[in-house]
Amino acid sequence: MKLLHTNMILRFPFCVRNCSNTSQAAFIKELEGNYIPHTNFQRTLLSVGSAVVALLNPHRGDMIACLGEVTGSQAIRYMRQKMLETNEGAEILQEMPRINSKTVCFETLSHLPENTLGRVYADFMQNNNITADSRLPVQFIDDPELAYVIQRYREVHDLVHATLYMKTSMLGEVTVKWVEGIQTKLPMCIGGGIWGAARLKPKHRNLYLKYYLPWAIHTGNNAKFMQGIYYEKRWEQDINDFHKEMNITKLKDY
Repeated sequence: MKLLHTNMILRFPFCVRNCSNTSQAAFIKELEGNYIPHTNFQRTLLSVGSAVVALLNPHRGDMIACLGEVTGSQAIRYMRQKMLETNEGAEILQEMPRINSKTVCFETLSHLPENTLGRVYADFMQNNNITADSRLPVQFIDDPELAYVIQRYREVHDLVHATLYMKTSMLGEVTVKWVEGIQTKLPMCIGGGIWGAARLKPKHRNLYLKYYLPWAIHTGNNAKFMQGIYYEKRWEQDINDFHKEMNITKLKDY
């Protein structure tokens, strides 16, 4: 029997009692429906296969998601511990909020003042034609809390892009992967940063080595843990105040 917090007792496969809130219960129910049982041997095959496909085709989000789950066990536990170290992160784990079109009103965010976190996020999503419903559900992690940690990582990825003012280009994606890799220790992110950089064109590679990579390393090491930020409660926060609080310095647009 596994105890998560003090008010939720779970026994595989996902027998839920006394969930603290509907969001938490809904996530666990979703996880129960999506979970795919597998052996250690199958897990190894998934690790190798998803890594190969992801390297050959970086646009295969399903393979990247699979790779993150089957290779990131230690990193996910590390992320959970980092979240528990702050009241804000612990609150996220307790409430298990989701970020999608059902939980976030992008129409409302788009009418916030331009310099607010919520407006920056809404503009980023609209300008890049991204939907918050595009993140795949967790399939290969049976611990609900650890599964939520990686689900949260996926759902705040666009918020990390937006608040760091990083475009969705290969250069921007590689830069964000380094920030995330340093902060989360996820092998998927570290590998993405290394192999993604190899795909950069000469002009972008020069910018990457001279400006973006040093900035990403500095930000990853010095900014507050970005997976433990309760963004949903900060929509109206001034983005400059957010950067100051999170110890983030905006990179000059080259």
